[in-house]
Amino acid sequence: MHAYRTHNCAALSKGNVGETVRLSGWVHRKRDHGGVLFVDLRDHYGLTQIVADEDSPALPILDGLRLESVVTIDGEVKARAEGTANPNLPTGEIEVFARAVTVQSTAEDLPLIVNSAEDYPEETRLKYRFVDLRRERVHNNIVLRSNVIASLRRRMIDQGFTEFQTPILAASSPEGARDYIVPSRLHPGTFYALPQAPQMFKQLLMVAGFDRYFQIAPCFRDEDLRADRSPEFYQLDFEMSFVTQEDVFNAIEPVLAGVFEEFSGGKSVTPAGSFPRIPYAEAMLKYGSDKPDLRNPLIISDVSGHFQQSGFGLFEKIVGTGGVVRAIPAPGTHEKSRKFFDDMNDWARKEGFAGLGYVTRKGGEFGGPIAKNHGPDNMAKIYAELGLGENDGLFFAAGKQSDAVKLAGAARTRVGEELGLIPDDRFEFCWIVDFPMFEYDEEAKKIDFSHNPFSMPQGEMEALETQDPLDIKAWQYDIVCNGYELSSGAIRNHRPDIMYKAFEIAGYTREDVDSNFSGMIEAFKLGAPPHGGSAPGIDRIVMLLADEPNIREVIAFPLNQRAQDLMMGAPSAVSARQLRDVHIRTIEPPKQEKSSNTDKPVDPSVG
Repeated sequence: MHAYRTHNCAALSKGNVGETVRLSGWVHRKRDHGGVLFVDLRDHYGLTQIVADEDSPALPILDGLRLESVVTIDGEVKARAEGTANPNLPTGEIEVFARAVTVQSTAEDLPLIVNSAEDYPEETRLKYRFVDLRRERVHNNIVLRSNVIASLRRRMIDQGFTEFQTPILAASSPEGARDYIVPSRLHPGTFYALPQAPQMFKQLLMVAGFDRYFQIAPCFRDEDLRADRSPEFYQLDFEMSFVTQEDVFNAIEPVLAGVFEEFSGGKSVTPAGSFPRIPYAEAMLKYGSDKPDLRNPLIISDVSGHFQQSGFGLFEKIVGTGGVVRAIPAPGTHEKSRKFFDDMNDWARKEGFAGLGYVTRKGGEFGGPIAKNHGPDNMAKIYAELGLGENDGLFFAAGKQSDAVKLAGAARTRVGEELGLIPDDRFEFCWIVDFPMFEYDEEAKKIDFSHNPFSMPQGEMEALETQDPLDIKAWQYDIVCNGYELSSGAIRNHRPDIMYKAFEIAGYTREDVDSNFSGMIEAFKLGAPPHGGSAPGIDRIVMLLADEPNIREVIAFPLNQRAQDLMMGAPSAVSARQLRDVHIRTIEPPKQEKSSNTDKPVDPSVG
C-alpha cells in the first residue's frame, strides 16, 4: 500500500464498499455524536467522511486534534446508513471507518476558519494566504484559473499560433505606466525594467518572420491599484502578420467565446463571429464609456438641441456656452417615490459632479422643476424622440461634454443597478473600434496621442498629411465584456515614414523617435510586415468567470492595495552589501510636516 494514500478524498463511491483504503488530508470538520466521531477529511480533490467509534483506536487521536491538522487514515469503506447520504458530495454515499490514524502534522490555533464562509479582513487573509487558499471558494478560483489558462493555450494552438517566451529583464520605456526597475550589478548605474507588456518583443518576432505568436505573459506596472487591477498580472499576448483588423477579430473571438462558454456555468455568451463593433464616438454617446456593459438596456441620448431655447435657464445657458445635455432613461419608475430621484441627485454630488437633473412621469403627467420650466409640450417632444412611455422617468447630465459624458455613463450604470435591469446570466462581448489617433491636451496646450502611438492611422500617410489630426482615426480596438476592458490592441504602424510623421504631429522630433524607440524603428527599416494583435487579461477573464468583484480573489498570492506582500514581507529592506553589489545608495524620503484638517493630502504618486 502507498505510504500516504490509495485514493484521493473525492474518489470513493459505493463501488468501493468493503475495500481497505488509505486517505491523507486535512481535518476539515469534526462532529461528536456521543461516542461516535465524524470527521470530514479534505484534500485538493474533495471531502470524505471518516467515522471513528469507541471500538476504533483512532478515536482518541482524532478527538484530540485541532482542525487543519494533517493525518493519514487507514480504514474500511462502508455504505452510509439509509437517509444519511449527502447528494452534494461525490463521496456522499459512503464513509470510511477509521482503523488507524497517523498524525503527519498538527495545527495550532488558526488565524481564520477554513470550513466557514465567514468574511475576514483582507490583511488577515493575505498574511495567511496559504490558509485562505484552503477555503473552498478561493481554492476553486485558483483551480479555475489554471483550467482557463490551459484552455486558452489549447485554443490558441488550434488556431495556428505558436507559443514563444520573451525577456523579463528588458529596457525601460518612456511611454506607459511606471516601470519596476532592476539595478544591474555588471553595469553600474544602469537598470533593467520588468516588462509592462511584451509589446516591442512580439512586434520584433513578426519582423523576424514568425507569423502567429502567443504567450501567457507576465506583466508588471508600478501604478495605483484598483479592484480590477494588480501590479503583477498575466495576459494572453498575441500578434499576427499580414492581417487586417477583421483578421485579428476572427482569430481571437472563437478563443474567448469558447473559453467563456466552457466555464460560464450555463450563462449565455456572445457567439464567436458576432461580437458587435461599436465605434468609440458612438460608445461614448450611447453608453458614456468606452467599456460599455451591454447587458444594461439603457441608452443615453443627446438632447442638447431641445434646450437651445428653454424655460429652464440653466440648461439653456449650458448649451449656449458650448456644453451638452445628455438624457438617461429610467423606465417604469412611476411607482418610485421622489426620494429615489433625489437620492440619485445626491449620489451624483458625492461622486464630484454638480448634480443629476431629473423628470418624473406618472400616467402621462410630468413632475419636477425641469419639466415645470421646460414645459409639458416640450417634454413630450423629448419623450417621443426617445421612445419613452407615460410612466418612465428621465435623468439629465449637463455641462462640459467631458463631464456630461462621464456623469451620464456612471448614471446609466447606477440606474440600471437600482432598477434591476442588468441580468447576471450572460456575458456580453463587444469591440470598441475607431479610436481617435490624437487628442488635444488642454493642460499642455498641444496635440498628443490619445491611445497607442504605435498604431497605424486609418488612411496612413495621406491622412496624416491632409486631415485635421483630431479627425484621424486609428486602427485601434478594445475587447470589452460586461463593462470590463479585457484588452487593447491595434494594427501596428510598421512603416518608419508614417511613424516619424505621426510623432511629428504630437510634437516629437525625428531625433526623439530614434533615441526613445531605436530598437523598434531600426528593425522596421529592415523589412517589417503589416501586423497586429492584442492581449486579453487573464486575471480579468477569470475574475468575470468566477463572478468575483476583486481581482485579488483569483490570484494565488496577490499583493495588497498598497502593492505589499504581507505573507512574505515584500518589499523589504536589503543589506548594505547587496546595495553595494548593485552600486545603489538609498535616500530616505523627506518627512512630511503634519498638516491641518483643511490641507489636501499629499499625492504620493507625484514626482
